[in-house]
Amino acid sequence: MKVRDVITQIERIAPPALAQQWDNTGLLVGDSGSAVKKILLTIDITHEVVKEARQTGCNFILSYHPVIWDGLKKITPEDSGSVVYELIRSGISVYSMHTALDAVSGGINDGLAEIVGIKNPEPIGDFVESPQNQNYKLVVFVPANSLEKVAEAVFRAGAGWIGNYSHCSFRTAGEGTFLPLEGSRPAIGRRGRLEKADEVRFESIVRGEKVADVVRAMRSAHPYEMPAFDIIKLYDFEDKIGLGRIGLLERKVQLSTILKKIKSATGARVAGIVGNRNRKVEKAAVCAGSCGKLILNVISEKCDLYVTGEIKHHQALAAQEASVTVVCLGHTVSERFVLKKVAKELQKNLKDVKIIISKKDKDPFEWTKV
Repeated sequence: MKVRDVITQIERIAPPALAQQWDNTGLLVGDSGSAVKKILLTIDITHEVVKEARQTGCNFILSYHPVIWDGLKKITPEDSGSVVYELIRSGISVYSMHTALDAVSGGINDGLAEIVGIKNPEPIGDFVESPQNQNYKLVVFVPANSLEKVAEAVFRAGAGWIGNYSHCSFRTAGEGTFLPLEGSRPAIGRRGRLEKADEVRFESIVRGEKVADVVRAMRSAHPYEMPAFDIIKLYDFEDKIGLGRIGLLERKVQLSTILKKIKSATGARVAGIVGNRNRKVEKAAVCAGSCGKLILNVISEKCDLYVTGEIKHHQALAAQEASVTVVCLGHTVSERFVLKKVAKELQKNLKDVKIIISKKDKDPFEWTKV
């Protein structure tokens, strides 16, 4: 099995189109054509994790956080690119999922929402477009007597589908004008004379992957040498995809009960808590990792609880003043629980490759009494 085959399966779990624009996801180190022996899953890639990969025979690392964040000016054993140097030298490929796994349905934030008990969770913010819902509108101007021929051609090519309905369109009669110039071959009128024609503005919806086929079919069926048409991108405001999750719990629950569930699911041993810890929770929000910038959304939605990895001091103060209880689990502690789920999903379709979860990957912080 090749690296590219593994990537195909990874991207079914976390489509890269869902990642934030500032992120660095995808194949970051390696050759897509090289063979994969064994896969190691980890949140972060450190020297210890690379060493573990070599010792366990893993030549592919699937990481949550990117191993390359900023532009590297050097890749040597001595500088900030030393881990990348070691990966290349060891022949280990690296793929990062990061915010693609955050945003995708069933990903890390849906996992946190389930732990907390949020029913029908919705994203909080930093919305992205779904690659599965990229719809466009075809608008083309057709002579009235050729309308049905053009319409049938674009419908056959894949236009006009909305849910369980086909052949969907809208048609508006009007008058088109054009002046054929030297070198033209007009289907109506003649060169050098302004023409007016009874035309219909024909509109129909097209899925993204069908646009090229539909345009070809339209051009082929249209009588004009140069058909006038527009392709307009449509945006779905209902099916939002983004970071974090927010929603109501099935019933009011004591915060202490939720904390026990979090501890059991994530292995968290400590947590930083802002605000009232003796409250009952009816509405909650979650966001794995560093999601402090979403705190204003959480406050405006009048949540009782926000579970995340970490927030900044001024964000904690804002939550405190708004009477929102915030539970900070630690950045990677809020994320690491998802690795078991990813491993299980990948293994279903990669039966010939062994997948293991890193034992050396850990929270860089050690919490202790001072």
